[in-house]
Amino acid sequence: MSCTTLLVGKSATIDGSTMIARNDDSGSGRYDPKRFIAVNPADQPRHYRSELSHVSIELPDDPCRYSIVPNALPGRGILAECGISERNIAMSATETIAVNERVLGADPMVELQAAQGKPGDADYRPEVPGGIGEEDFITLVLPYVRSAREGVRRLGELLERFGTYEANGIAISDVDNVWYVETIGGHHWIAKRVPDDCYAAIPNQLGLDDFDIEDAFGDARDHMCSADLVEFIRENHLDRGMGSGGSGVWRAGTFNPRTLFGTRTTKDHIYNTPRAWYMERYLNPSEDWDSPAARYTPISDDIPWCRRPENRVTVEDVAFLMASHFEDTPYDPYGTRGTDETRHRYRPIGINRTGQMGLLQIRPYEPEVNRSVMWLQYGSGPFTTLTPFYTNVRDTPAYLRDTGAEVSTDSFYWTSRIIAALADPHYVSNSNAIEHYRENVMSRGHTHIARVDAALRGAAGAGAGAGHAVSCADIEDVEGIKHSGVRMDETGGAVSDVANPANPADSAGSADADATCDALEQANQRMADYLRAQTQELLGKVLYTSSNLMRNAFAMSDR
Repeated sequence: MSCTTLLVGKSATIDGSTMIARNDDSGSGRYDPKRFIAVNPADQPRHYRSELSHVSIELPDDPCRYSIVPNALPGRGILAECGISERNIAMSATETIAVNERVLGADPMVELQAAQGKPGDADYRPEVPGGIGEEDFITLVLPYVRSAREGVRRLGELLERFGTYEANGIAISDVDNVWYVETIGGHHWIAKRVPDDCYAAIPNQLGLDDFDIEDAFGDARDHMCSADLVEFIRENHLDRGMGSGGSGVWRAGTFNPRTLFGTRTTKDHIYNTPRAWYMERYLNPSEDWDSPAARYTPISDDIPWCRRPENRVTVEDVAFLMASHFEDTPYDPYGTRGTDETRHRYRPIGINRTGQMGLLQIRPYEPEVNRSVMWLQYGSGPFTTLTPFYTNVRDTPAYLRDTGAEVSTDSFYWTSRIIAALADPHYVSNSNAIEHYRENVMSRGHTHIARVDAALRGAAGAGAGAGHAVSCADIEDVEGIKHSGVRMDETGGAVSDVANPANPADSAGSADADATCDALEQANQRMADYLRAQTQELLGKVLYTSSNLMRNAFAMSDR
C-alpha cells in the first residue's frame, strides 16, 4: 500500500502511551472501502490460505480476540491493515517499501507461480504458492503473541519459513515498546525498537539508517534480524562501506540498512522523502528546514529515521501530520504560496485515496481491560476526523462496521468519501466547517474516553468531586451507557459482581470479560452515534456551500 507511518515511543508522547499510526492508502486510481470489526476466537481460521499467494498455513488453536480495520469488499483477502488484541498488542501492516536490485537478485521475492498445462499432461507443472504479505501478516501474528517483541519473533520466523512476495515495513507495539520490522528480499528481515524518547517518520521507502548487529545477535534489546543476515550481506557483496575490504559490518558491529538494502531514486524525491521532511519539520520546528542552507530538504536522502521531538507528541499532532498536505510551504496543493508547479510537485501525506488511518494507542495508566484505544478515521485525511474506540470488544458499531459496495450515508466510510469529493474543489470555503467538525468530534472523544475510563475504574468522574466513586447511574448520566454489575478488583481489573475475578486475556468467554465488553461496546456505540450526527451535519454544510459555488450558479432569482 502507498502509505505513511508515524511511530512514537512512550517517553515522547504527552501521556506516556505508545502510539503507532499509519495512513492506509490505495494505489493510484483505486479506492478500497474499509470496515472496523472484532475477530472473536471462534472466527479465527485454524487452517489459513492466502487469497493472493495461495500459501497455506496451519495456525495455533489458541487465538485471542482482536479488533481490525480490513478491506470491506472481497477479492484481495483479509488485509487486516491495523489492529489491537485483547492482550494490548497493536500491529499496523504494512508500509510498502522498496529494496534495491542487488538484494532482489540475492534473495528473490517468493511469488505465486501459476500452474502450467493440464494435469496428466507430460509438460504439466502444478501451482507453486507464493509467500506471505500485507494480506496475511496481522492475521498470522496478532492473535497469538503477548508482547511486541514476541510479535517480531513470530513474524520473523514466518518470513524465514514462507518468504514474502513484496517489501514491507510492519509496526508492532505494546504498552512499553514500539518495534518496526523491514523485510529484506524474499526471506530476510531486520527490526529496530523505536527509542522511548523518539518518533519515527516513515514514507514508502526502506527507512532504517542505523542497525547494531552485535545487539541483534546478543541481547537483542533494541535490534533483531534474520539468523543469517551477516552471511547474507557478506556472501552477496552488499556492504558498500569504503575502506579495506569494505566496512565489514560483521566486524564493526553497526551498519546503515538504507545504504545496503534501500533505494535512492528520482521517484523517492517526489513521492517519499518530502513526507519525511515535512513530519520532522513539524515535530522539530526550531531547526532550519526552509532556507538554502537547511541541513535537510524535501529531496534529502539522509533524513533520519527517528528523532527526539522538541515537545511531547499528542493525538492532535498525529492527526494533523497524517492528514497534512505541506501546509505553510510552497508545496501545499490547497495553498497560495509558490507556483502551480510547486503546489503539485510532491505527493502529500493526506491524499485522496486514503482508505483509513488508525492511531493505535496503548495507555499505561489504565487497567488492561480498557488500556487500548484505536483512534480511527475513514477517507481522505484533510476532510475527516479521528474518533476513539475501545478495542477490547466482541462487536463494533454498524456505522463503522457495515461498509458495503453501495455508496450510502449509513456508512461512515462512504459519507467521508462524499464529503471529501464535495469539499475538495472549494477547500477554503469549506475549511471552517471541517475544522469545527474535527474539533467537536475529537474534543468529545477525549471527554468520552476519560469519563468511561473513570467510570470503569471507579475514580473521580467528569463533574464529580475528588474521591467520588462513579456509579452506574453516573455512567448513564454522563455517556448514556448502561454498565451494571461491573466493579474493579484490587489490581485494577474490571470484574463482575456475579463471578470471580479473571484475566480477560485468558478467559474471553467469562462473565467478567463479558460484562466489561458490554460496557466498552456501549461506549463505542455512544461515540459512533455522536460521530454519525456530526458527520451528517457536516455533509449538509458542505453540500450547501459547494452547491452555491457550482459553475452554473446564478445570483438572480425570480423572487
